[in-house]
Amino acid sequence: MLIIPAVDIKDGKCVRLRQGLKDQATVYGEDPAAMAVKWQEAGASWLHVVDLDGAFSKKPVNVKAVEQIRRRLTIPLQLGGGLRSLEHLRLYLDLGVDRLILGTAVLKDRQLTEQALQKFPGRIAIALDARDGKLAVEGWVETSDQDAVAIAQALSPLQPAAFIYTDIHRDGMQTGPNLAATRRLAQNVAIPVIASGGVSNLTDIANLLPLAHDGVIGVITGKALYAGTLDFQEALRLARQAATP
Repeated sequence: MLIIPAVDIKDGKCVRLRQGLKDQATVYGEDPAAMAVKWQEAGASWLHVVDLDGAFSKKPVNVKAVEQIRRRLTIPLQLGGGLRSLEHLRLYLDLGVDRLILGTAVLKDRQLTEQALQKFPGRIAIALDARDGKLAVEGWVETSDQDAVAIAQALSPLQPAAFIYTDIHRDGMQTGPNLAATRRLAQNVAIPVIASGGVSNLTDIANLLPLAHDGVIGVITGKALYAGTLDFQEALRLARQAATP
């Protein structure tokens, strides 16, 4: 299972939000690219980047910061936040971003979602950000009545690169990932699933590892790494051990 560090960008800085609330930000670094390099040097094989300003503004905002990250990394990175048109997607693909994440567009613009999956095969992941199993959009400000698993099943024939499942109630709270909801999603689709939200320590990683048998290929972690409650090297070691026959 991949252990994927998160670099969330707000006002050009590396931050973490509490439950996605833009007024609940903690700054962990002035230079997102330097932070990205830190995780690469620590052994990360993927990096997760979010343009938080983009998510709230509905358009790419921290393009320069993302470009700097891409220039300084050799590992692949995935990016979400403010991607609302094919032009937005092409902008970042042209910068060399390996995988783009659509979230709000899944509910608000199904045509864009389907076009993106068809035009950029293998390059588009779908973010399923949920409160009590229902999808939330617009930077998590709005909660819909749409079931995350049902949406995933509807999009699976278009072969997204992955579904990224986040339990919003747990994001940034370090209360442990929602194992049941993550497992339910993975068992109901044939597309790889990446877990996100709630990881606080090595025990949480250990609890997620058995879900690899259901199709969970990775976990995104941010707050726990920055707060120091999760040792990245130990998490990598544990994941490697679990993958060894």
